[in-house]
Amino acid sequence: MQFTHEHREIQKTLKRYIDEQINPYVDEWEAAEMFPAHEVFKGLGRLGLLGLTKPEAYGGMGLDYSYSVAMAETLGHIHCGGIPMAIGVQTDMCTPALARHGSDELRAQFLAPAIAGDMVGCIGVSEPGAGSDVSAIRTYARKDGDDYVITGQKMWITNSLQADWMCMLANTSDGPAHRNKSLIMVPLRENGKPVKGFEVGQKIRKIGMNSSDTGLLFFDEVRVPQRYRIGEEGAGFLYQMQQFQEERLWAAASCIESLNLCIQWTIDYAQGREIFGATIADQQWVQFKLAELKTEVESLRALTYLACEHYVAGQDVTEWATMAKLKAGRLNRLVPDTCLQFWGGMGYTWDNRVSRMFRDGRLASIGGGADEVMLGILSKIMGIAQRPDHRA
Repeated sequence: MQFTHEHREIQKTLKRYIDEQINPYVDEWEAAEMFPAHEVFKGLGRLGLLGLTKPEAYGGMGLDYSYSVAMAETLGHIHCGGIPMAIGVQTDMCTPALARHGSDELRAQFLAPAIAGDMVGCIGVSEPGAGSDVSAIRTYARKDGDDYVITGQKMWITNSLQADWMCMLANTSDGPAHRNKSLIMVPLRENGKPVKGFEVGQKIRKIGMNSSDTGLLFFDEVRVPQRYRIGEEGAGFLYQMQQFQEERLWAAASCIESLNLCIQWTIDYAQGREIFGATIADQQWVQFKLAELKTEVESLRALTYLACEHYVAGQDVTEWATMAKLKAGRLNRLVPDTCLQFWGGMGYTWDNRVSRMFRDGRLASIGGGADEVMLGILSKIMGIAQRPDHRA
């Protein structure tokens, strides 16, 4: 995959916005454990960056997915992991199914404002008892007249303390686990106040991704029109699996720049820090290890770009996206951990950028499908593990 002049211009625009409107405030937002999502998203919306691949009829640019990869990669220039993740939820996790399968009414009501940055969205899949096993969710949307009445809980929900709406996966029948779920657009707040029956149970404190707000949410008889369902009833599991392809490609692309920055910061520090009469960078072990890490990151780039090429060509990229997500998760642990060691005591301080990456990057092997889930998917694709029968 080769970036064109248009790709590079989008990256330059985004990088300029990050340098002017995000990075100067990252430390402040990390300390507050929240960033002003509506303000930041509105700025990105004005630049046309929240709908690169979305339909032009709703304010998007109608570009292919390579532009999302270019944007995700540039988000790695942000000096924390939480804000890029929150932006990625808006662009590549809670809106793909809405853009692809939503009615014109739903796209006008929810997608267009999300692209403009006027609304913040979130994706509601995980629950206290169902994370990696998506089929085990218990949130239920029962029919009552022309409405769904939703009862249940959602947990680990990024953007949820500020989100205006949720793209929710819920059970809409008592049928087989892979055929009884639907994606439903659920308004969470009106005029800044929670809708009736919706409550934030608690703000979840995490070891990293501090500027990204994460909540445990309760739904008690929340009523929404059945026309807020995305696509066909019972097709929600399939739609969500499709969304996961983009989420996992985004996850891989978004860490390429940040991992390279981690290596470069460490090189700069190692070249200036003397120990036993020489700089840390003079030690051959340090040189070789950093060179090895750089090679690993560029291997991830090649795999991610290849997956993107297949995706743009209309192919099913479950295998490629899964491998890229797995590799990204592993490198988000390996690179900051190795680099932190070369910083010595300075690496163990809270405000060090590498230590922040060490904390933030750990999520990559858990969120969006844990490493073990990725390995399970690959084992099935390779034919060395039995595929579950979803027909029952």
